[in-house]
Amino acid sequence: MLTVLNAVKLSEDYLNNKRIKSPRINAEILLASILHCKRLDLYLKFDRPLKESERLKYREFISRRAKHEPLQYIVGNVEFFGLELKVSPSVLIPRSETELLVEKIVEQYKDSIALNILDIGTGSGNISIALAKNIPGARVTSIDISDEALDIAKENAMNNEVSDSIEFYKLDILNGSINSLNHKFDLIVSNPPYVNKTDYKDLESEISEFEPDIAVTDFDDGLKFYKRIGQVSKDLLNKNGKLFVEIAQGQADEVTEIFTINNFVDIKVLKDYADIDRIVLGELQ
Repeated sequence: MLTVLNAVKLSEDYLNNKRIKSPRINAEILLASILHCKRLDLYLKFDRPLKESERLKYREFISRRAKHEPLQYIVGNVEFFGLELKVSPSVLIPRSETELLVEKIVEQYKDSIALNILDIGTGSGNISIALAKNIPGARVTSIDISDEALDIAKENAMNNEVSDSIEFYKLDILNGSINSLNHKFDLIVSNPPYVNKTDYKDLESEISEFEPDIAVTDFDDGLKFYKRIGQVSKDLLNKNGKLFVEIAQGQADEVTEIFTINNFVDIKVLKDYADIDRIVLGELQ
């Protein structure tokens, strides 16, 4: 008889041997997902025997995790800014650094009565949905190049009850016409693909082998999207509109220069919780 406790212990040892970080937490999260409970609730079920179907599913999950498939893709969801979002290999996994980006925007605009926002490269819809949920007066336009990502974003918006506040469009910001976005915005936000092609080759396998490459790298110098966003923002933003972007470590000076040459002023660089430059923002002059 395999109990919850025995299953977790065996899985912890197995994942540890496969060099998975925090193997105990991983083992617990995967089992909690199968048992449809919170991870901490497992401690109330340690003596509960697993059903055959649960054992088989758990074995599958542990095997996938041992191959370094991201935990979030296995369980199919992630928490972001207090919201539960569906994720799949079609979208980048939302990260805590991007929560900081949302937090800074909400701090500035939480009392706005009418705010038009453009989210470039929406992915799972995490930024758009969090902003729509936390800024009552927000109307969000979300664009992405991927049909699969847009389908997930729309589902996430519906599940989090903000579908009426967000419009989704398929658009390639690098090559598509921005004229299809037929109104201007008070705020543009983006967490674009910012890993350069050289660094992409050295990323850990959990990212390079599983997350969509088009959401991670620009296959160039890591600045391609910032240059394009800086250019189009001059036409898309209202006067005194603001642009917020997430950046990679070491990109602050170059992105600040891109903002400057595109007529942005009052440019600020904000650090994340690890004291790394992570956000650049500026106001269109």
